[in-house]
Amino acid sequence: MHITTEAFHKRIGKNVANHRKAKGLSQLELSLEMGYKSISVVSGAEVHYNNIHFNIEQLLKISQILEVDICEFFKPS
Repeated sequence: MHITTEAFHKRIGKNVANHRKAKGLSQLELSLEMGYKSISVVSGAEVHYNNIHFNIEQLLKISQILEVDICEFFKPS
C-alpha cells in the first residue's frame, strides 16, 4: 500500500484531532500545554493547512499530554 506524504500528514492531523476531542481538550488548551501561545500550529496541522504538519517532537508531546500511544496517530481511520 502506498500513501503520499500529504495524505499521511492529513491522517496524522485527523487522528490528533479525534484523540484531542475524545479527551475534551480544545485546540487552545492543547496548544498551551504544548508551550504555544496560540492555536496556529495545532489548528493548521490538524487540517494540514498550507502544508503545516506536526513534527515528531510535537507528536511525542501530544501523545504524552493526551496519554495516547504515539502509534495511534499513524493508524488509518
